Amino acid sequence: MSAAPVYLREEMGLNGALLAAGVLMSLIRPFRGLRPDAAHAAAVIAPPYDVLSSAEAREAVVGRPLSFLRVSKAEVDLPEGTAPTDEAVFRHAAENFARLRREVLTEDATPCYYCYELTMGDHVQKGLVAVASVDAYAQGRIRRHELTRPDKERDRVRHIEALNAQTGPAFLTFRAEPGIAALLARASDGPASIDAVLQGVRHRLWVIADEGLVGALTTAFEGLPRIYIADGHHRTAAARIVAGSRGDGEGPHQWFLSVLFPDNEMQILNYDRVVADLNGLSIEGLKEALASIFEVIPEDAPVRPAGAAEFGMYVEGGWYRLRLRGALPKDPVARLDVSLLQDRVLAPLFGITDPRRDQRIDFVGGIRGPAALAERVDRAGGVAFTLHPTSLADLMAVADQGEVMPPKSTWFEPKLADGLVSYGLDSD
Repeated sequence: MSAAPVYLREEMGLNGALLAAGVLMSLIRPFRGLRPDAAHAAAVIAPPYDVLSSAEAREAVVGRPLSFLRVSKAEVDLPEGTAPTDEAVFRHAAENFARLRREVLTEDATPCYYCYELTMGDHVQKGLVAVASVDAYAQGRIRRHELTRPDKERDRVRHIEALNAQTGPAFLTFRAEPGIAALLARASDGPASIDAVLQGVRHRLWVIADEGLVGALTTAFEGLPRIYIADGHHRTAAARIVAGSRGDGEGPHQWFLSVLFPDNEMQILNYDRVVADLNGLSIEGLKEALASIFEVIPEDAPVRPAGAAEFGMYVEGGWYRLRLRGALPKDPVARLDVSLLQDRVLAPLFGITDPRRDQRIDFVGGIRGPAALAERVDRAGGVAFTLHPTSLADLMAVADQGEVMPPKSTWFEPKLADGLVSYGLDSD
């Protein structure tokens, strides 16, 4: 087996003896999950902490005293205006988590896997809840496709340390294998332990305690050359930081909470952009500049791009379809729609050279639709762009090259539920 790639060795500071030996750590293992009992599951589970603003979370917890948002966004219980990064928020999150553990959460007696099925309309995806290896992430067997922001990493680290638990799973994917699909089908043959609906999405969970099935799943996943972070780069990076701070010894801190879905069942939506102003350009000046790069076609209806290298633009009450002139780049990152928009429009025309930090750009998940973009521009000005979804094949190609995508390249639906299964770092 080969040692970790150079870029990961340098960035993550791997254990020298491990690298010298060329040892690759196990990808996943079972764990003793903390989960709500069936009677309270619907009252507990909540959207991921990073898809709701504090104001939206405050509305969502009204009449829901057990909502996991009181753990993941504990500012909802504190005076309005309390910053989500205030130390009081983390203390209160720990208090709320402890209360849930006393009242409605149970911890499985033995290490288990969990089969997790999401149903959103006609879309169904079935995967595995497990803990994944921090070492495997460091070695490149669990691959990233995005950079992370230190401030967001610190936020997640503080949350993990306050709770001594990981409560928001990383969303991982792998190239589909019939053998794994068959094992998950076996695991879900019978009534689910949890069956609850959250915001129109059905969440079902089966506990996998049978030693034979647990072993078969471990072996099957160990046969995968690599798996990929679809969503949850900051959760994963934070788990690595916590592991490093607690030392090299084996223990729960060397693993991070994850849900793994096959790529052929994943659903990626577009991740659209809104820019606050026109950077001094007139509408005619903007269209003239764009015409040297795209065909600029006025449209009467909202534009959802039909394919790659095509964009929608909404500005001053009108929609336009933008079709790229010329051939696509061969580079796997440069050819992405998010890169084309950034490199050929946002940077040269709007002066947005660092979209991770520039306050003039915002990112809007495709689930909200083009009408939400138009309403926002009509209200606040600026310009909005709709994009075609990035494919999982492109995501994997970028990750396999050891490269990273521009920020906010993918939006996955349906979202995982926080509070469905948590991972206590005080048990093993």
